[in-house]
Amino acid sequence: MLERIFENGLWSTRFIVLLAVIFGLIGAIALFAVASFDVYDTAKKVFLTYFNHLHPENFHEDVVGGIIGAVDLYLIGVVMLLFSFGLYELFISDIDAAKEDETRENKILAIHSLDQLKDKISKVIVMVLVVNFFQRVGHTEYHGALEMMYLALSITAVSVGLYFLSKVGSKH
Repeated sequence: MLERIFENGLWSTRFIVLLAVIFGLIGAIALFAVASFDVYDTAKKVFLTYFNHLHPENFHEDVVGGIIGAVDLYLIGVVMLLFSFGLYELFISDIDAAKEDETRENKILAIHSLDQLKDKISKVIVMVLVVNFFQRVGHTEYHGALEMMYLALSITAVSVGLYFLSKVGSKH
């Protein structure tokens, strides 16, 4: 009987994962809200600049940087969503609403193992890193041929890495 009580108590401790699920969802919502405000601010800046016939220095780089920064935040929000959904499905219960939704052929949020969760999150994190790389490249000033060659090599390295990542992902 003592063993049964202990095992039931031990099994119930899995509900502590709900803290990570809830706060992961709060984090995702916060990231989506911040990214949306960033897009709004960037769009407002674009319209005000063009309506006033202004063209400040580095305007295009700032606009592209603002949009790419928002995409970066959206992707991190997606990581938080995947994390929350995955933990819930792995430790608490399958999400019944997701099972009932037959309109979705791609079950991106269906996670059945820690390896699946890790793979999905790692792919989104790689995309976050790629987006962040291109945001930084857009704000970098180049002062010679050697720096331009480094840029070309880094873009090639990122492209090759993404190519091999897609090959590994397509085998699963």
